[in-house]
Amino acid sequence: MEEYVLQAKNLTKIYGLHTENEFEALHSIDFAVRLGEFICVMGPSGSGKSTFINNISTIDIPTYGSVRIHDIDIRTMSSQEIGRFRYQNLGFVFQDFNLLDTHTLYENIAMPLALAKVKQADISQRVKEMAEQFNIAHLLKKYPYQCSGGQKQRAAICRALIANPQIIIADEPTGNLDSENSHELLMLLKRLNEQNHVTIIMVSHDPLIASYSSRLIYIKDGYIEETLERHQLSQDEYFEQIVELNSVESRRLFQK
Repeated sequence: MEEYVLQAKNLTKIYGLHTENEFEALHSIDFAVRLGEFICVMGPSGSGKSTFINNISTIDIPTYGSVRIHDIDIRTMSSQEIGRFRYQNLGFVFQDFNLLDTHTLYENIAMPLALAKVKQADISQRVKEMAEQFNIAHLLKKYPYQCSGGQKQRAAICRALIANPQIIIADEPTGNLDSENSHELLMLLKRLNEQNHVTIIMVSHDPLIASYSSRLIYIKDGYIEETLERHQLSQDEYFEQIVELNSVESRRLFQK
């Protein structure tokens, strides 16, 4: 029997419910993530991919349907319970890093453990271990504005991993990085996925970035339009399929 770490059934998101501006952004989506998958979510601007990622990761709550993470329905939890569940089970990596400029890298990385009321000595040891693993131990006393984009993204990854989550949500994580740092970040995520069996759900608009995944979900107009599985394909072959999928979707737009 397959082990699923996340399952969404009839996932529906409506903004402005019961008003004249009512808009259904997601339409009855069924979606499941197997333990240890590396999934990329793609789609054109306005397709609903950000809404989708937010609703499956506790950042937002679906209007209808259910989202179960580790077999717990997030719609049954209070805001306080969701907050605790989030920093205990999920790690987030964002395009703009979401680091606090008024806090050092050490303080930013330690934040999930501090919220979980972990002992200070344990926090210090864990932060140092993570920083050494990602080669930023010498930067822990610096503030984000004193660091490069690549250094800030490494700190953001350390923060995402500090509580040993089984699932990482990465929303356009390479959007503010150059090509060299983007490749380095993707190799780090791939290593975490393959060696530590961390499940990754990543949003990207770039077929090259998407080619690091094991499964691709293409969202259009609030529906899952296509799904691609890498299986035994090489990364080059998988990349070509992703490019072709995006090309077909683009041609459909021109034909309208």
